[in-house]
Amino acid sequence: MPTPRRRALLACACACGWLAACSPFAPPPAALAPVPATQAGAMPAPAWQQPGMRLLQIDPQASLLTITVRRGGALARLGHDHVIASRTLQGVVAPAPGRAAFRFRLDEMSVDEDGLRQATGLTTTPSADAIAGTRQNMLVRVLDAERYPWVRVDARRIDARRIGDSEALDADITVHGVTRAVQVPVRIEAGADGGSLQASGTLLLKQSDFGIVPFAILGGAMAVQDQMELAFRITARREAGAISAPGSGASPGR
Repeated sequence: MPTPRRRALLACACACGWLAACSPFAPPPAALAPVPATQAGAMPAPAWQQPGMRLLQIDPQASLLTITVRRGGALARLGHDHVIASRTLQGVVAPAPGRAAFRFRLDEMSVDEDGLRQATGLTTTPSADAIAGTRQNMLVRVLDAERYPWVRVDARRIDARRIGDSEALDADITVHGVTRAVQVPVRIEAGADGGSLQASGTLLLKQSDFGIVPFAILGGAMAVQDQMELAFRITARREAGAISAPGSGASPGR
């Protein structure tokens, strides 16, 4: 018969296993088969698009979006922080009206790439099994990615008089079937010939704002923080022979 001390140690070991394959959120069931990027399809035209409007296509190979989720609770030292990345953004930018629309698939996101963990300053090293478990739990048990496969963003530039010297976007972000309006600090750099631009920035979002309950066990002693850190670098270019319809030349790729 295990002693009380041994039972406590076994319980702690099981809890560590849960957090090692941690899901940042709370669990509904389902099974998910990843969809290859080539099947994702072209993005529909945004509602604000007008005939003849000059559009730049987002270049997925030159764009990156990352989300960092961090551990919390009294036993946080036993778990890992995680960085999740999308390299398959698709969408368009309309420079004249200052509009942009893009999306990416959840099942095309990576978890804990070595280079991104280092760049984000994460110091622990999860095992391959823990990374695989995190990704599976995130997609199936948390975000219900089969039902809600896309994250969508529709953004518009803010009048500079509202924000002083800094630049910002008003963005409607849709995750897990919930849309929230946020203000996004952004740095926008246009190419000399007007044929490209790059937007970069960071912002903090809460999982609970999108109807997601942060993962927690042992009464919250092992948990994932509600707040997540989103960083992006998005490059859009004018393509030779491009037409106005979003999605032309913007199919996901790595």
